[in-house]
Amino acid sequence: MFKVILLNIVCFLSIQIITAQKNLTPENIKSIYFKSEDQILNGIPLIKKGTPFSFNFDDINGDEAFYYYKISHYDYSWNPSDISKINYIDGFDNIRISETENSYNTLQIYTHYKINFPNSNTYSLKLSGNYKIEIYNEDDEFLFSRRFILYTNYSNVKVEVKRSRDVKYINEKQVVNFEISPNQQLFEPEENLKTLILKNNQLDEAILHTKPQYVIGNTFVYKYDQETSFMGGNEYLNFDSKDIRGANVSINQIELKDIYHHYLFTNRYRALLPYSYNPDINGNYIIRNIDAYEHDIEADYSWVHFNLNIQEMYDKSIYIVGSFNNYELTEINKMNFNRNTNSYQAKILLKQGFYNYNYITLSSDDKINPVEISGSFDNTENEYVVIFYYKGPNDLTDKIIGIGSANSRNITN
Repeated sequence: MFKVILLNIVCFLSIQIITAQKNLTPENIKSIYFKSEDQILNGIPLIKKGTPFSFNFDDINGDEAFYYYKISHYDYSWNPSDISKINYIDGFDNIRISETENSYNTLQIYTHYKINFPNSNTYSLKLSGNYKIEIYNEDDEFLFSRRFILYTNYSNVKVEVKRSRDVKYINEKQVVNFEISPNQQLFEPEENLKTLILKNNQLDEAILHTKPQYVIGNTFVYKYDQETSFMGGNEYLNFDSKDIRGANVSINQIELKDIYHHYLFTNRYRALLPYSYNPDINGNYIIRNIDAYEHDIEADYSWVHFNLNIQEMYDKSIYIVGSFNNYELTEINKMNFNRNTNSYQAKILLKQGFYNYNYITLSSDDKINPVEISGSFDNTENEYVVIFYYKGPNDLTDKIIGIGSANSRNITN
């Protein structure tokens, strides 16, 4: 019992540490994403070490400001690694972003910034593990950051998703069981082998540092129930604004004012409704303009109006979240109750594309509930990733030795 309580405390504190480290994004910075092999990466990007990738964002001030990037390495729990940059960067950082383009044929002007890795200054990142890219202005003032993970996979990792054995949560939770067979002898694995379990590549609900339940030969087995369980949640809601002038998925009405305004169909409270399968992309978004070739600079921005039909919550706030806003809780994506329509409303400036989003609540005592409005079901399709970190006697910091994934569409009892 003590071990279970201790594990839950460790997981809770780890999640609190991750959440507390999130820096809010300036209002003029939009559409921040990593891209690798022409794919926008969902949530916290998982990039195989040595694979080229890029970091992209827009500045809707459109004044071609000078921005600089820095890269920092972190340990498995996202504390700064106690190593110098020469140990993890081949080349230099603190370099001005030189690849910029102004928007073309758009009502909302913006400047698109792009950093390719590797580049002529930052040749490579030497170590696997956790990283942050930080953006600064020309006065060396910090603006915002994003996390990413470089992984290597030197081990055999198996992951599977189970229904909870707790009858109370059997229809609501999903449990992640996994094991690793390292290709090397591990020194004091109880302390030095650490785990990170991600649901849909989101750090907000991550579970850290679960210890192996037992060892069979060289295989470390993790078959817990509550200690590695997640609320299944519900499928994400979505809309598609790829045609700025045409009503597509979930868009009810379009108006042209200073720029285009897209009014979505009203959403409703789903927690008490039966589960209904609706394919999603697990919170991600894709920038695209059906009439363009270069989506990064030809996709326009529009005001997207959200409407949620639910009774007023006097002791809670409601936010619209997804990968598009890094799941941040800000005034930009906070909803306001309209007593004339008896619904919550908000509008957010978003670039053309296909978006997943969800509604979450924040109570007056700062407790976040991601399933209060959407509900939670064991049948919900989610992608789970388990990452193994290890720091050996001769290692400077935590490195990744194994990674595995499983999808809950294959859930079993």
